[in-house]
Amino acid sequence: MSEQKPRPRAQQAFEPVARSLAGRRWFPLWAVVHHRGRRSGTEYATPVAVVPTLDKSVMLIGLPWGVTTNWARNVVTAGGATVTWKGRDRSTTAPRIVEPAEAVALSKPLFRFVLRRMPGAIVLERDPEHPGRG
Repeated sequence: MSEQKPRPRAQQAFEPVARSLAGRRWFPLWAVVHHRGRRSGTEYATPVAVVPTLDKSVMLIGLPWGVTTNWARNVVTAGGATVTWKGRDRSTTAPRIVEPAEAVALSKPLFRFVLRRMPGAIVLERDPEHPGRG
């Protein structure tokens, strides 16, 4: 049995605020990723910060806690997720973990400074066939 690392204090402090605001139409920087556990099959709803991109067909989410973050691994394994963002559910496909340099190239200029300091990001293609509920 593997031992799970304790969550960073910043994540613990941030989570209640993020859960209450994420996914709301009037708060576009935060979203909720709906995914299933790779092994358990348990459904999760994880608040995340969406980084505005130059390409509207992709969603970019920084991974400040590392590229082995469980929710990101779950989404990659599943091949996609539903993301509640700006008050709507959106289907995504083709998730991939990228290096900071690629994340910076995809993001709008104002957000590049922050992405350069993260260990990576996840890129999700917006599914035009199944835009999601709402």
